Order: sequence, then structure tokens, then C-alpha cells
Amino acid sequence: MARNRQELIRKVEGASPAGDFDSFRIGDTVDVHLAVKEGDKDRIQVFSGLVIARSGSGNSESFTVRRVVGDEGVERIFPVKSPSIKAVKLARAGKVRRAKLFYIRGRAGRRARIAERRGEIPADASAPAETPENNAPQQEQS
Repeated sequence: MARNRQELIRKVEGASPAGDFDSFRIGDTVDVHLAVKEGDKDRIQVFSGLVIARSGSGNSESFTVRRVVGDEGVERIFPVKSPSIKAVKLARAGKVRRAKLFYIRGRAGRRARIAERRGEIPADASAPAETPENNAPQQEQS
């Protein structure tokens, strides 16, 4: 019986409703694009903030995003495999040395800042791609 239960769990987890968003880590600032249904209309709502925690695994994995709105901290917990999450875009990569950033709750202003992780460019950053034609020296025409 236990073997059949494990096989059933693997089968259900394999047919997950949404994709994985492993491109962000703790300390990163992300934009979570949510599908919101209002009456008969659908729209995308963006929740931007700092990822302060990730917990769970498999279908029960979730992450917590915190932002400050009008001197009040707002936190939301999002399931990673939720069908209502359309995209999670990395806005800024943070450099942290902890798995949970709950200490940020007690800080404000400059003390609540997270250093930026250098060397990693967010996926949505618009930088011109380097091609061999752009790097070739220009020849003078006379």
C-alpha cells in the first residue's frame, strides 16, 4: 500500500499546474504577476517586493514577498505551483548570507537595504547583445 501511495504522489506532483520559478533566491527583489478575476474580466496584477523566505518542496513549495506601502509592511505568501501566478521576474539580485530574512521586519529606511549581487544581470534588463560584428574594429573608407 505504501508503495502505491508514493507512486500516486509522484504522478500527481508530475502533473503540476504551473512552471517552476527557480530563477530567484532569498534577498532578490521580484515582480510577481498574478491573474486576478474581477467579475467577468481578467487582469494581471503585479506585486513587487523582497523575497524574505522560501519554504516547502514539491507542490507545497511557497515563497514570501515583502514590500513597504506607506510606512506599513505588507507580506504575501505565494505558492510556487499556483496557476494564478503568470510570471515571476527578477528586478534586482540581492546579496545575503541567510536562508530567512525575517529581521528585515524590524528595520526601516537605509537599515532595511540589501546589497546588490554583482555579476548577475536580471533577465529583463535591456542591454545590447555583444556580437562579433559590433566588436570588430572599424575600417576607414577613403
